[in-house]
Amino acid sequence: MRLILLTLLTMCAFAANSLLTRAAVDGGHIGPGAFAVLRVASGAAMLGGIALWRGVSLPLLARVRLTGAASLALYMVGFSLAYLTLDAGLGALILFGVTQITMFGHAAFTGQPPTARQLLGAVVAFGGLVLVLWPTEGSVTDPVGAALMVLAGLGWAAYTIAGRGAADPLAATGANFVLCLPVLLVLLAASGLEADAAGIALGVVCGAVTSGLGYALWYSVLRQMRGTTAAVVQLSVPVIAIAAGVVFLGEAVSGVIVIAAAMVVGGIGWSVTAKR
Repeated sequence: MRLILLTLLTMCAFAANSLLTRAAVDGGHIGPGAFAVLRVASGAAMLGGIALWRGVSLPLLARVRLTGAASLALYMVGFSLAYLTLDAGLGALILFGVTQITMFGHAAFTGQPPTARQLLGAVVAFGGLVLVLWPTEGSVTDPVGAALMVLAGLGWAAYTIAGRGAADPLAATGANFVLCLPVLLVLLAASGLEADAAGIALGVVCGAVTSGLGYALWYSVLRQMRGTTAAVVQLSVPVIAIAAGVVFLGEAVSGVIVIAAAMVVGGIGWSVTAKR
């Protein structure tokens, strides 16, 4: 029961990241570059402070940190820029759909050949992504925003895979944030760092709480569940984000998005819960 509650709390934090980013960036309170930098800096400060209080050093020189920091930077950049044009729910759907397909492929190429059931589920999930991303007359999905979120999904998948063996989840996450920060400063400083008080507040909360602590909690629960279970539970995030986007941001939900969400959640859920 404790693991279930912690996992649910983590999924809510992931969904909150979409809402906070959408509210800050699309709301015009802060630029996407400034938001990403502030988000990572706040997360690094929060996790670094906790590690210092615990008397634990951040493993900055560990080999896996390169993968963690690079994948986190890719996720942060794509995520922040994508929410200039995407709704919170749609962005989460693309993000975690791509994440799960990537993790499925990783499992297949690391000694876990897919069964017919897994292949069928992957096809259905991929069809859901194609449905929501396919350009049509009157389409509301911005192709550039969608492409950026696809990159973010690839980054998040790599970040999740790299974190499964973390001995100290909080310290590992803190080190990832610290090493990611200079990368973002180089890549995004040119976009300008203007922000108002609301944008700064949203960035700090998103960085320190729902990202920093949320990701540390995710690394912690990852050690207590199987890889297929980790893939399944993340499928709840788009559903939470879509519902919260309607309630808190007044976002509209089209029938296409509902059908696509059902295909992604159902298809990947069918795949990763196969007995084998």
